[in-house]
Amino acid sequence: MKPFMNEDFLLKTDAAKTLYHKHAKQMPIVDYHCHVNPADIALDKRYTNISDLWLGGDHYKWRLIRAGGIPEGDITGARESDPFLLFKNFAEVLPKAAGNPVYHWTYLELKRYFGIEKQLTPDTAEEIYDACNKKLAEPGMSARGLIDQSNVRLVCTTDDPADSLEYHIQIADDPTCKVKVLPAFRPDKAMNIESDGFAGYIAKLSEISIVKITGFDSLCKALDKRVGFFHEMGCRASDHALAGCIYATAEPAELDAIFERGMNGAVTMREAEKFRTELLLYLGRRYHELGWVMQIHFGCMRDNSSRMFAKLGPDTGFDAMNGQGNPQNLSYFLNALEHTGQLPRMVLYSLNPADSEIIAGIASCFMADAECPGKIQLGAAWWFNDTKSGMEKHLLDYANSTLLGNFVGMLTDSRSFLSYTRHEYFRRILCNFLGRMAEDGEYADFDTLGCIARDISYNNTVRFFGFDV
Repeated sequence: MKPFMNEDFLLKTDAAKTLYHKHAKQMPIVDYHCHVNPADIALDKRYTNISDLWLGGDHYKWRLIRAGGIPEGDITGARESDPFLLFKNFAEVLPKAAGNPVYHWTYLELKRYFGIEKQLTPDTAEEIYDACNKKLAEPGMSARGLIDQSNVRLVCTTDDPADSLEYHIQIADDPTCKVKVLPAFRPDKAMNIESDGFAGYIAKLSEISIVKITGFDSLCKALDKRVGFFHEMGCRASDHALAGCIYATAEPAELDAIFERGMNGAVTMREAEKFRTELLLYLGRRYHELGWVMQIHFGCMRDNSSRMFAKLGPDTGFDAMNGQGNPQNLSYFLNALEHTGQLPRMVLYSLNPADSEIIAGIASCFMADAECPGKIQLGAAWWFNDTKSGMEKHLLDYANSTLLGNFVGMLTDSRSFLSYTRHEYFRRILCNFLGRMAEDGEYADFDTLGCIARDISYNNTVRFFGFDV
């Protein structure tokens, strides 16, 4: 039996070990999509206990604790009132999480940041809790300290167009902050015309953009002003969350009527799809003009438990993948932009792994005369797919469909400053995937495989997004 998670963890061949230890491991991290709070970096937040840092906002871990039959009051309800109880409850369920990526992430995080290799169980929970808290009191364990020791060069947060970006400004003006922190443009609230909060959001956007929004054209003008501001702040990427791919066009007069009905809470689903399609097309053309990367995440069925949504709100662990990817609409969308020469670089993520090969095939149809390698990317395995098997499937689907050597690599998609170990997890899986090809005589040049491992880990991301690091 092999030692548990030693230095060759997940590396099953000599080739894989060489690729990881001599190539991928040394590369810095660019976390081009995450949900960390820029205020925590600007203020260099410190954590008084491991539960606050580790369990305070991690819905991956909350889902596991719930699956263990522990009451919600002792999970999210204990975040502030009894942080050790929350930690102990996680320790209670973790030994049962065989095969779950959280099991591996947990021990990578304990080992890399706290130097702890002891198993987390109900019997060791108090000892490990106290040891982690003692470590957190050290100078290098603040938000910036965790970023620095993770070898992170650049972080892209996820930001609403109406955000003032005050903390990004503060970070940019702070010479003591080593990591570059850039905003990413996430205009979902401006697109979700069927949402109950749409009218209120439009008022907020109108105020910050100093544009009176009365219809579709003025909404585009307001968003365009915010795009310009984000660009000045170093933004080079947008991000859009969709339930599924959509493509339903409309004439200008119809769009104004849809906007008016949306402001009054009377829009139909078909009208919402037309509105969203035209807004996505408008923004896609603008991103192309500025040289931004357009990221589109789709395939999520959100807030399945209405009872828990009413109690805790969104992003608390009650989402799932859906079967509404509709990738044929993705083809229509890409074609509409390419037809006018305004197709931006894109990263396309489906939460449903059944869509991956289809997306990769569609992406390959829009590579002709591209201004950069791998212009349309099959995005990394994320959320319910950032598992060992999910990452392996993603790499296989990518390799089967196009040039794997162009892939822009992993992201954390996380709210935790300990999640950078997910890049290590991915790199080990990547090197095992590449190493197996070499060991099996399926690839000729091992030196080139080393270059591919380095490029996917870091270099491709920098080139594709145009980051200055």
